[in-house]
Amino acid sequence: MRSGTAPSRKQSPPLDQTLYRLRYRVECFFHDLKRFRAAATRYDKTATCYIAVLHVASLLLWLR
Repeated sequence: MRSGTAPSRKQSPPLDQTLYRLRYRVECFFHDLKRFRAAATRYDKTATCYIAVLHVASLLLWLR
């Protein structure tokens, strides 16, 4: 917002707290998943191997 201008909305849109919490957790999960280089850069050529890397990475994140 530029300085000196009034906001165009009188009220902010409604916020669903439950949906916001779930979305935040999913975004954090994908952020953590990108730490695994093979998953982030997709080294594997076949979809089956890539899914296996995602499963192992997800399991390791779940166990920590």
